[in-house]
Amino acid sequence: MASSIEFVQYVADQMRGAGEITYRKMFGEYGIYCDGKIFGVICEDQLFIKKTEKGQKLWPDLEEGSPYQGAKPHFLIEDIDDSSKLTELVVQTCRELTPPKPKKKKASEKPAKKEKALKSEKSEKKLDYKKEFPDLYLPKKPMVIEVPKIVFIQVEGKGNPNTSESYKNALEILYGLSFGIKMNLKFHKLPEDLLKQAEGGSEKSAFLSGNYVVPPLEGLWWTEETAFDGKNITDKDAFCWISMIRQPEMVTEEIFTWAKEDLKKKKPELDLSGAKLVHYQEGLCCQVLHIGPYDDEPATIEALDEFVKDAGYESDFTNGRYHHEIYLSDPRRTASERLKTVIRHPVKKSE
Repeated sequence: MASSIEFVQYVADQMRGAGEITYRKMFGEYGIYCDGKIFGVICEDQLFIKKTEKGQKLWPDLEEGSPYQGAKPHFLIEDIDDSSKLTELVVQTCRELTPPKPKKKKASEKPAKKEKALKSEKSEKKLDYKKEFPDLYLPKKPMVIEVPKIVFIQVEGKGNPNTSESYKNALEILYGLSFGIKMNLKFHKLPEDLLKQAEGGSEKSAFLSGNYVVPPLEGLWWTEETAFDGKNITDKDAFCWISMIRQPEMVTEEIFTWAKEDLKKKKPELDLSGAKLVHYQEGLCCQVLHIGPYDDEPATIEALDEFVKDAGYESDFTNGRYHHEIYLSDPRRTASERLKTVIRHPVKKSE
């Protein structure tokens, strides 16, 4: 799957403090430059930065990977949401790379405008839902939680997530729409009349400027034959699923429709008819953080079941309540033993 332009724009925006960040098509993917010097590539929505000693010292736990067959090892960057650290990595990397050949530049007011925009953005704190709502996304131990109504973009489908083309397409749609909304807000491309209809509280300022982190991918899982509790199904082809990404509460149906039309222009091959904007309220649940491969989840779920029982609750996989997973790590960028997944189960008080 080729990289989405929304992801490329987001990555470039995250490191803009390092200098003049540009990107251009290269073998179907993107080369990324700082002040005319190529320091990395983006392939299949993954960021690879050239290996240097200074980069290794700055970020010693970086994993290595090859962006394409035959390429030299690069640093594979997992945490693209840490703008300050990513920017410093670009600065240190470029200091060690061979300078580009001098190029005459035309006089322009763009640098001044860019500096002004940068100062303005730094003065405003970026909204990160994982940090704002740690009980929802970063449970330190098994816990009971009342999950409120949350706005999501959802795509529903069936089949093995490892092999299903529909699941792959669903993720492309979800990320395309989510980053599309964010980046169009950041670059002031959303129509003003749609923004005036958006209502919200503390999130509104960050929303209107696109100054927020796109939340993690989530999934609801079940089968047509039986409720799925994370342990009782081995045939992944039998899965039914809803993949979804949280949206700021100000995203209206009109903004969502506009975003779909905008994405359709960029990727006409995508079938967006199944994407929908919903307000989803899970209610009473128990949850736990699982660290490791997805196939090792049953052991963690056993511990969660014990907690549920001891706390005076029981599972409640009824009336559209499902096994829920929140993927805090990207399996394309993270070793399987380091994957972090929130497992959430609907519960009710034991009789």
